[in-house]
Amino acid sequence: MNTPLYTAGAPKRSNQALDRPLSKLEEASMMAEAAVKLEELFDILRVDHRNDHNTRDTPTRVAKMFVQEILHGRFSAPPVLTEFDNVEAYEGLIISGPIELRSMCAHHLMPIYGNAYIGVLPSREGKIIGLSKYDRIVDHFATRWQIQEELAQQVLNFIVEKTAPRGLAVRISAVHMCKTHRGVRSTHGGRMVNSVYHGELVTDAALRANFLSECQSLER
Repeated sequence: MNTPLYTAGAPKRSNQALDRPLSKLEEASMMAEAAVKLEELFDILRVDHRNDHNTRDTPTRVAKMFVQEILHGRFSAPPVLTEFDNVEAYEGLIISGPIELRSMCAHHLMPIYGNAYIGVLPSREGKIIGLSKYDRIVDHFATRWQIQEELAQQVLNFIVEKTAPRGLAVRISAVHMCKTHRGVRSTHGGRMVNSVYHGELVTDAALRANFLSECQSLER
């Protein structure tokens, strides 16, 4: 018998993973149930999903999209990290970016898109992870219903837990379509930027300035 997906009486937040990944059977069942509810929503909105060639099968497609793509990070295990020995005891700042980021705002279920930048200050005796893994980590945590502040913190917490660096920085610069496509309907040029830090990047202002300067150079 499969273990529960989450502890009874303690439902998970939209940007938290379930207690274990979905099995293939559970994934198929979730998509089928979600499609039924989406059909009900279409009926309420007076959208003909049975006869209109534009929206026929749309509830099924949307249900699949939510489960397998937009909320994939809730239902799957985090990426396995490839680690390398820090043979030369390198201690300098390593920066990876821009990492393309796609997520969805938890408030209005509208897309968030932009870039993430990760700055790592490795330990002399520690490990260095494969460069592509930073992209996979960002994608894993972004594929949940999110607010940007918590997304940056989740990425940072995961990397710190897995690699124990001397310092770490995560910066996200993103457009929120809940602001461009509704409400004030602002320009797509307007972005939200936030940064979170750990270890020596908290205490060393020069390191933080170096990280932000390199991020700006990568954006050009």
